[in-house]
Amino acid sequence: MLVAVALLGIACNQTDSAAMPSTAAAAPAHQFPGHTRLDQLVGEWTAEKQTFVAGGTPENPLVARDVVSRWRWITKTGNNFLQEEVEGVQGDRPYYRLGMLGYSPTDDRYEWTTVDNVTPMMMIYRGAKASGSAGEITMTGNFTDPGIAGHPGATIPMRTVIKLESDDRTVMEISFTPPGEPERLIDRVVLTRRG
Repeated sequence: MLVAVALLGIACNQTDSAAMPSTAAAAPAHQFPGHTRLDQLVGEWTAEKQTFVAGGTPENPLVARDVVSRWRWITKTGNNFLQEEVEGVQGDRPYYRLGMLGYSPTDDRYEWTTVDNVTPMMMIYRGAKASGSAGEITMTGNFTDPGIAGHPGATIPMRTVIKLESDDRTVMEISFTPPGEPERLIDRVVLTRRG
């Protein structure tokens, strides 16, 4: 009798397991080319970072050292979003940034949000509608200047460009347009794939 009950329990569990997909199997492959394109960023990179504000100038940029950038798909989102985590030293203090990059198939555009230990707010960027297949990933936004752009309290337009140059090199640039001034480059990072 005990053997029959055990076998019945095993059979029921096998039926239930077959009907229920595993978490790994439920995670879809990339559904859209805009997501597939970002696969190139996955991995660990050495980051050469120069900042031209917040302690740096165009003539004398603040150079970060020992910076590592790690990109991974967030599988619990169905691989719809990439997470970047950056750590290193900028000037005389630790530098940290956490970013999330996604592709909106509805708008055919990229979207990028970052938080770091330099600015006390989220930096949020969106590409133009129907820009998902452009050669470079360009996204814009604005933020209220806490003083890093020299105009405390002003709304500052900003732009991020991600240049996927090869499987082993990516360039990321951030520009600001302060009130009454032309757009200027404020941050440039060259990513070189590690190992």
